[in-house]
Amino acid sequence: MAGPGGGPSRRSHTKSRKGCRTCKRRHIRCDETFPQCRNCTKHQVRCDYMDNPTAMMPESPQSSQQPNLLWTPEIEATIELWRQTGEFPFPELRVYPQPQWRALTTIDLRLVHHLSSISNEMFRNRTSRSTLWSDMMPKFLSIAASHPFVMHSILAFSASHLAWISQSNETRTLAFHHASIALKGLHDGITNFTKMISDAVLASSLLLAWQATDWRGWASLVTGTKTVIQSMQPWRHESLFADYIAEHSPMPNRHFMNPISTPITQEARTEQLSTLTDIQASLQRLQPYLVRNDQETKWVDQLKGYLDRLRESNQPQTPEEQFNQLYALRKWLFWVPISLLAAKRGDVNVLVVLAHFYATALALEPMFPDVASVLVADLSLRPLEEIVQLVQGFQDTRYDSRIQTMSYLVQFPIDMVSSYKTQREWSRQHMSAISPVQQPAYALETINLDLENQIAAYSYGQSLSPAFAPSPLTFLPPGMSSTPASPYLEVPRSTVDAYGTASSYASSSSYASPLGSPAAVLPPYSAPQEHAFGFGMQSGYPGGFVATPIWT
Repeated sequence: MAGPGGGPSRRSHTKSRKGCRTCKRRHIRCDETFPQCRNCTKHQVRCDYMDNPTAMMPESPQSSQQPNLLWTPEIEATIELWRQTGEFPFPELRVYPQPQWRALTTIDLRLVHHLSSISNEMFRNRTSRSTLWSDMMPKFLSIAASHPFVMHSILAFSASHLAWISQSNETRTLAFHHASIALKGLHDGITNFTKMISDAVLASSLLLAWQATDWRGWASLVTGTKTVIQSMQPWRHESLFADYIAEHSPMPNRHFMNPISTPITQEARTEQLSTLTDIQASLQRLQPYLVRNDQETKWVDQLKGYLDRLRESNQPQTPEEQFNQLYALRKWLFWVPISLLAAKRGDVNVLVVLAHFYATALALEPMFPDVASVLVADLSLRPLEEIVQLVQGFQDTRYDSRIQTMSYLVQFPIDMVSSYKTQREWSRQHMSAISPVQQPAYALETINLDLENQIAAYSYGQSLSPAFAPSPLTFLPPGMSSTPASPYLEVPRSTVDAYGTASSYASSSSYASPLGSPAAVLPPYSAPQEHAFGFGMQSGYPGGFVATPIWT
């Protein structure tokens, strides 16, 4: 149909008066993505949505959008059978006692299925100990049978990963919903702390700390975890987490809520820059052997780019700045190993690449002395030792020369294991020998006060979602499209003021999303630019990957 004057008709569109002031001033269409529209994100300018958190609240209390949980017909059939029979689909995980599965909703079962399928794949391929968390999932599920707040911690963790994969705001809201309930349950558990409930309190503390996206929330949860572990010392050998407690005994007199920072000398800074050079040199030696491995090559490039940004940035002065600069690496440590190991299983190329990610976490510890040991390094030590052992097995003459050559490219990770363990043992002996610092003991009562403050201020939802940044790896079943990426889920390039928004899930309740930046990084450090990869899956995550890099 012709328009006025005989020309082509104008395409109909809906006008909106909710665009941000920056777009209005520039006379361009605003996509109204909250808390920062894409135009402002693209031009790296501040979006006034952040200053007006109610500007983009939905007009209706109900949302038509459902969480993107990456359903496939196979997953639907598996969960329907599970719901009807009550039989756990992954008996190999040996979860006992098992939760009352029939008491969970279909969506809850999907969230449990997601993490369980990942863990089952890792166990089946004997790579679970090469990740940070998959070998602990059966224990978490067993404890959740008796403690609902642990189940909510698990559901939040699963929804967080699915949100990272799908970039779905609704899935992110679902994660916050479960995390809020878990945090309240953790508060109650600490109030009534006993030997009988100690494993549950520790499990929930770990899961929620793993999901923290800002310094304050992480420090509070980690301090709580430290206090719980100290309280469990008399019966630590009876705990389901006896091995974890032995490996992660906290440093004496170390307080994350109020750390004592030491100024960095020029000599120390020079040594830190030398460490960055050593990491990059080892990655450079590795790259020629990955020319036919696009996925691994892209991840090596990501890590090299991250190290370049650290080199160019100012030395972080506060624990919060240290947390922010390590945030991207921490996120990768949680999600990249399960992605690569599921796609390539025990492939030597994957193992060597992952060894360098973990080794980087150890090597950077002196550069971030207030937080790195607990935030990334201690978590990385055991999986790195496991991977080194696996890789050295490929040095056998039964393997071809290329595989044998790859197996010798882990010298830098091996050196990092040795030096980190030596330094950590010296630090523990030194801290034990000196007189206690003047800070008071951080007792369970104090932890509860911190939790109460979080609950009161942030509706139980403060920074309890792990790695809400653009997903470098997107796992989508064939024919299923991801929801559009949103700055909601991005790592900000500069400090962001607190903001809040309300969103609805399902058809009844609305939940508050967290206040504060997921990972505010002070200039000149900028968060890594990540790329999205699509992977076709034959049967849903994590089985049957066919890698097909897609640059966006």
